[in-house]
Amino acid sequence: MVMIEHYSFGEIIINGKKYVHDLIVFQSGEIKDNWWRMEGHRLSIEDIKDVLEDKPEILVIGSGYNGLMRVDSDVVKALKDAGIDVIVKKSAEACKVYNELKMKSKKIALAIHLTC
Repeated sequence: MVMIEHYSFGEIIINGKKYVHDLIVFQSGEIKDNWWRMEGHRLSIEDIKDVLEDKPEILVIGSGYNGLMRVDSDVVKALKDAGIDVIVKKSAEACKVYNELKMKSKKIALAIHLTC
């Protein structure tokens, strides 16, 4: 099971491995490291096409240490239209929410911005 062990500005530790780039954790446990968005501090639907194809029950979005990554309203609408619940939190809180939901065996994915 993929669990987040630690998050701080610019880094995250998942199952003992340290990552220093934004990433996506799919419900299968696969990790897409070094995830880039079309615009650095804005999340668009194109940025999460892989998540839409993966079809988790819930996508937790970590909007950065200070919450500076904007999530477009069309992203939330597209996810909800696809039957995916969306939770947007600052990245530290997003990690906590992800772990809590994962412990409840939810089909959950995480898209997280590690800085800003």
